Amino acid sequence: MTRPLVVLGATGSIGRQALDVAEHLGAPVHAIVARAPSQALADLGRRFPDARVVATGGSLSERREVTEALGARAEFGTDAMLDSVRVPGTIVVNGIVGAAGLRASVAALEAGNRLALANKETLVVGGAVVLDALARGGGEIVPVDSEHSALFQLLLDSGPAERLILTASGGPFRGQERADLEDVTPTQALAHPTWVMGRRISIDSATMANKGLEVIEAHFLFGLPYESIEVVVHPQSTVHSLVVLGDGSFLAHLGATDMRIPIQYAITHPERSVTPVEPFSLEGLTLGFESVDRSVFRALDLAYAAGGLGGSAPAVFNAADEVAVEAFLQGRLGFLGIAEIIERALESHEWSRPSGVEEVVAIDERARTLAASLVAGVC
Repeated sequence: MTRPLVVLGATGSIGRQALDVAEHLGAPVHAIVARAPSQALADLGRRFPDARVVATGGSLSERREVTEALGARAEFGTDAMLDSVRVPGTIVVNGIVGAAGLRASVAALEAGNRLALANKETLVVGGAVVLDALARGGGEIVPVDSEHSALFQLLLDSGPAERLILTASGGPFRGQERADLEDVTPTQALAHPTWVMGRRISIDSATMANKGLEVIEAHFLFGLPYESIEVVVHPQSTVHSLVVLGDGSFLAHLGATDMRIPIQYAITHPERSVTPVEPFSLEGLTLGFESVDRSVFRALDLAYAAGGLGGSAPAVFNAADEVAVEAFLQGRLGFLGIAEIIERALESHEWSRPSGVEEVVAIDERARTLAASLVAGVC
């Protein structure tokens, strides 16, 4: 039986699938954490009667609803979340969306726990700080993102890689020109062709900002310089990533587009177990690869630039992207305006090198304020 799980972002896509995997494996669930106290969170509490149930936000009336459903098992606030991830001997599945996942990731690693990391912003906004926590606490990071999970598995047996290649579906606007994207709607941008994901990550896939975040994350996870990390468009989303070895050999990781596979592997690593996924077949399969049209999907090069600057720049990239994406979803910013806000935020921010979580949080807050002002100037 696997170690007890702490599932952060439990009512989101990754969190729900992680809990499905827990039931499939018969793994105990120590804690279920979500931002908002809701009926969905209360329902999960009933489904896992032995788990702590924590909501980090919410109004008094929303919290009262969960308390009435679960009694003393219901806990609230960031401190309760951090307490849950510090329990020794647990596996923390971090499915929180955005920079809010950083504190939990650092606390889990400092406690020596395994961090099954789906919150890519953890490493994007606080990469050096996270790696320091990893070294201090003796924990481990096993990535959950399909691309990084693929690289993690490929590198276990391959030895040093010369290059890493992240694959991108191309999103819903693959092959279109900039002029075609002037008036796209949130509904169009949310219609991802191969993956079912949350709202922000779906928009980030459409702009290629998500692939830029993954490049920065791969840099911190695997220690390769940015010039050795590439992105190719692979519309079928069947090859999840590749590594290129010193002799020119390419190793690829293939599989179904089902996040339960990398989630389960992050929990059971180094062992494997049968997943509740339809069998994958190579018959009739066609694989295609294309270059990214960087003149259309400008967010990718902006991510490379932010990564190269290091320090506060990746956190500013992420914060500006989050603010701009929300403005787009609310109809206050055009689709192409997302990359423009990121670029202007990177140009305008005051660069620094954070040495701790609170400094990273402060950078994130300042960047959000800056990005919001830039959006207001556009609207």
